[in-house]
Amino acid sequence: MSFVRPRVKVFFRLNAKDIKGGFMVTSILVPTDGSTTAQKAIRFAVDLAKQLNASMTILSVIDDRSLIAQTVPAVDSQTHVLEPIHDYLREAARRYTGEIEKLCNISGVQSKTVVQTGHPVEEIVKEARRSKADLIVMGSSGRSALAATVLGSVAYGVIHHKTKIPVLIVRRELRRQKETKQQSILKSESPGDIPIE
Repeated sequence: MSFVRPRVKVFFRLNAKDIKGGFMVTSILVPTDGSTTAQKAIRFAVDLAKQLNASMTILSVIDDRSLIAQTVPAVDSQTHVLEPIHDYLREAARRYTGEIEKLCNISGVQSKTVVQTGHPVEEIVKEARRSKADLIVMGSSGRSALAATVLGSVAYGVIHHKTKIPVLIVRRELRRQKETKQQSILKSESPGDIPIE
């Protein structure tokens, strides 16, 4: 895992009246759903936290609304039917966030994990306030051609929520970029590139 410098310079314009003593990141919140984009955001956040000597809070949110709507009709949604599903999702989230915590430990980054149930946008904002996060680092989403042009609904919701905590969005790797990287790797490993002595 290495930190890649962005090609575009980013400047923060801060009002000195709002932030006394400057802008310092000491606590980073990283919400994750286990997707590829979230994994990329986690790697970025761990590298950033290590460079800034900041702590991390890793958050996983189980969205009950989609669980009920997609698994069981409302008439049949008795508590005893949903509890095993909820327990399974909570345990899976704990295992996943535990793996991220191990990555943080290996990298020398202080971290804690939190698993919540509720609406993802609301839970992310609540946890950011609870953990006194200075920055939220999260992945954008996009699984289709249309979604690739806009932010995912959770990322969009967090950005537009009435909070003063800065949000850093890590873009997903575009398919063309992946193909170009794979092609360059294949070209560099072709027999013609190996010097013959």
